[in-house]
Amino acid sequence: MAKRTSSSGGAGAHHPAVHASKQALAVIPARYGSTRFPGKPLAAKTGRPLIQHVIERVRQAKRVGRVIVATDDPRIYDAVAAVGGEAVMTRSDHPNGTSRIAEVVETLATRSPTAELPGELSGTLPQQMSGDLPEIVVNVQGDEPEVDPGVIDALIEGLEAHPEAPMATLASDFAADEDPADRNIVKLVVNQRGLALYFSRSLIPCDRDGTGAVRLLKHPGLYAYRRDFLAKYVTLPATPLEEAEKLEQLRALEHGYAIAVVKADVRHHGIDTPEQYEEFVKRWNQRQRTAGTGKRKR
Repeated sequence: MAKRTSSSGGAGAHHPAVHASKQALAVIPARYGSTRFPGKPLAAKTGRPLIQHVIERVRQAKRVGRVIVATDDPRIYDAVAAVGGEAVMTRSDHPNGTSRIAEVVETLATRSPTAELPGELSGTLPQQMSGDLPEIVVNVQGDEPEVDPGVIDALIEGLEAHPEAPMATLASDFAADEDPADRNIVKLVVNQRGLALYFSRSLIPCDRDGTGAVRLLKHPGLYAYRRDFLAKYVTLPATPLEEAEKLEQLRALEHGYAIAVVKADVRHHGIDTPEQYEEFVKRWNQRQRTAGTGKRKR
């Protein structure tokens, strides 16, 4: 089956000021199927699909030069193409988002612009489909319409600052309304060099004596990779801790690869349920009303 790839442009196209060689590629994995919220990427009560909100936020990052949605569903592919975004169809059997992103990068690196395309798609591939690709690839979840572009930039710069690490991720303090004991919130501990020691759904570290000397950190789940490591990651066997915790980043740690950790104030929340989406819609509508009021006053 030939891979479908939509052309880029529109939808708040990003015009980078950073030199092209320093720009990162952002890939947004997006699946239609969801146990708690089927069709989530296409929810459009704001007047635009959720996936478009994510694309527009990621394009505001100064260090991102290109944004691609990776999906296995033609409905999401078509929705992205309809707003001028760039999408790549992937296999449906990926065990995690990292594997899906690795397929996208392999596709971009190896496919010639018109090879094996059906007639109706001839000429629709971006010119960048072959040739040099950015050294850094960022993984942004497709259900984070309020992701902070500045945090994405900080993550990219954090990976650059740690040449010994093939990937990087974020750590943040817990919000006042978040329970550190919640197993749905992943925790992490970091060494003195800014590298991850472990990630867990359990409460770590244990402050046995209650001194408060340790800082509890949550893992927001944003990743940056060195491009070559993605090809390596998918060849690594799954590991016991990865399987037990259901955390894909543990595969890298168990195989001895360093993960750089960037500490940031992360306030955005991913959307897992219809109720969380309704709250996002309310916030978005309020921001639109506030912006409209400000324009009228001027």
